Amino acid sequence: MKKTASMLAIWISLASNIVLTAIKIIVGLVFNSQVLIADGIHNAGDVIATATAYSSMRVSSKPADVDHPYGHGKAEVLGAFIVAIILGAAAIYMGYHSIHALFETASAAHVIALIAAIVSLIWKQILYVYTMRIGRRLQSKGLIATAYDHLADVYASIAASVGIGLALIGDHYDISYLAYGDPVAGIIVSFLVLKLAYEMGSESFDILMERSVSMAQVEQYAALIRSVPEVKRIDRLRAREHGHYILVDARLGVSGTMTIQAGHDIIRTIKRKIKETHTDVDEVLVHLNPWYEEQAEQS
Repeated sequence: MKKTASMLAIWISLASNIVLTAIKIIVGLVFNSQVLIADGIHNAGDVIATATAYSSMRVSSKPADVDHPYGHGKAEVLGAFIVAIILGAAAIYMGYHSIHALFETASAAHVIALIAAIVSLIWKQILYVYTMRIGRRLQSKGLIATAYDHLADVYASIAASVGIGLALIGDHYDISYLAYGDPVAGIIVSFLVLKLAYEMGSESFDILMERSVSMAQVEQYAALIRSVPEVKRIDRLRAREHGHYILVDARLGVSGTMTIQAGHDIIRTIKRKIKETHTDVDEVLVHLNPWYEEQAEQS
């Protein structure tokens, strides 16, 4: 069910990006709108980005195997990192061409270009809300990356709508400097998209480098472990994201006279408590160390 929902969201995103790319580039070329052409090129990058997210999600859904005993969860994170790079490249491209347009004679704006930008804005806002809702529910880095990609398009479409609108006003009231609203909007869009790309890429890079989850999350796991009365001491507790799930590693002190069976039961209890409370945790590795009353008194 989860896989079906995520794949449907990706396919809708891919089809939408293809259609919007064609609309923006065609309308932008016909009516010579720099911001719409740049936004269309950005959308062409979105097609590649969405296809990358789709491929990475398919890989990440594969079960663990001999070569990948911890699963393939990082494939989604890698896909999100590639999407961030594509967004960054699109932002630089948009910024360059928009700045270049400032030094050329401004073209007359057309209402059809404005309509195309508004349609894209509404369409992409709907896609962002839909994709982000599913991505967060399924803890899917690939879907969340795709949702942020849609959000970048929302920014672009807002700026395009404002820029083209200002240019139309300038044409109507013969205000010459407003004619450059189109390329100025393109520059603003490029900065917004570049910022989004940096934030997305930074988060993906941290996960790929196995940065620990927040201390608040670690403390939540620790509280659950301490609720097991047989646990006398937490020697070490670590947790890291592995794509759309989290891996927890704990070293705990228990009575040194405890039987293997009793220790095994404690480990099962701890795993059950953490995984039932935190559904995004996929694996809990627990190592038990011997603990003695004398050690506690000496310390």
